[in-house]
Amino acid sequence: MKKLHDAMNVQLSNWTVMYVKLHHFHWYVKGPHFPVLHAKFEELYDMCALKLDELAERLLAIGGRPASTMKEYLDLSTIKEGSKNPTEEDMLSATIKDLSALVEGLQQTAKIAEEEAEDAATADLITGQVEELQKQIWMLKATLG
Repeated sequence: MKKLHDAMNVQLSNWTVMYVKLHHFHWYVKGPHFPVLHAKFEELYDMCALKLDELAERLLAIGGRPASTMKEYLDLSTIKEGSKNPTEEDMLSATIKDLSALVEGLQQTAKIAEEEAEDAATADLITGQVEELQKQIWMLKATLG
């Protein structure tokens, strides 16, 4: 179970760093697509807040201890913080890249849950998160052109 708990904490950290990064983008987006991107980044950070809470609560339910400090999140996350002064295109590209990395990590975690921990409920929860992310990635790629 430790391997699953550790993998879930990495993904929890990724969700949390994404949450903060998307707030950064939401506040600092500028350009011709401001109204659309401002709203989209808010929609995405709201999604992150729900998903990280869902994952943390599942981790508690199966006997794990969720990471809960910014230091832990930054140490564990495979996603990096946002850069200063990115363009609209930079923000979209970074979001697509990061959400794709999150999908990959979640898929690996779901595999650990299913195959190693024999925890179908956790695997299902994570697979649902992957499905939603894939839809968001598709929409962002269409926006980027």
